[in-house]
Formats: sequence, C-alpha cells, structure tokens
Amino acid sequence: MKLYADEPGHEAVRALGTVVASALARVEVPSALWRKRRDGGLGASEAALLTRAFAADIAGPAPRSAAVAIDPVLERAAALAATHGLRSGDAIQLAAALAARDADPRCSAFACFDAALRDAAASAGFSLVPARP
Repeated sequence: MKLYADEPGHEAVRALGTVVASALARVEVPSALWRKRRDGGLGASEAALLTRAFAADIAGPAPRSAAVAIDPVLERAAALAATHGLRSGDAIQLAAALAARDADPRCSAFACFDAALRDAAASAGFSLVPARP
C-alpha cells in the first residue's frame, strides 16, 4: 500500500526494487485504496488512478511487483499464525515472503509496519524495512 499512498514509512518502501507479496495483495491493495477514498483521504480519480497503477505493477507487461500464489503457502501460513500469533493475512504475507526467499535468496528484506509481523519476519531472518518504523 505504501508504494501508492503517502503514509508514514512510504519512503523506505518506495526505495526498494521489485516488491514481492502474496497474491492476496491483489485484493488488499485496491481494498485499502478505496477505503482511503471512503474515508476522505483520496479523491475518486486518485483512487482509480492508483488502483490502475497497482494492477499494471503486478500484472502489466513490465511488472514492478511479483505476486506469490497463495495455495502453496497456506499450510505454512497456518503454522506461522499458530507460532507467532499472526492474523491470517499477515501470516499469508510472511509465508509468501518465505516462499519467495526459498526460490530466490536475494529476497531477504521484509517491509512491514505491524509490530507482531515485524517480530515474526525478523525471527525468520528477514531484514526489516524500514529498519525502525
């Protein structure tokens, strides 16, 4: 979300290269953008533009983001939820990050602003972005 909306910490996230997230982000990001619209933080045209930018970034001809399919990571996410007390969406994101790192060890940074998820990602050996929220 911080790639698209000016929120605290967005600078650190925007400084990253390619971003990897679970396919759940295909729902989470537009949902969050339109929630900002309903709450008055974005105009309708801004929300629509940012939603299109996200769609292009994740599925366009030159994607800036990569989505990890969630089916293979759900079992791992369930274990992470139990081990770290994570909410379901957070557990799926961390499991997707672990799957991405399994496939490419260069996927070693984890961008997050939730304390419990940051702790779980750090314990899994990820470097955190930002270093301090």
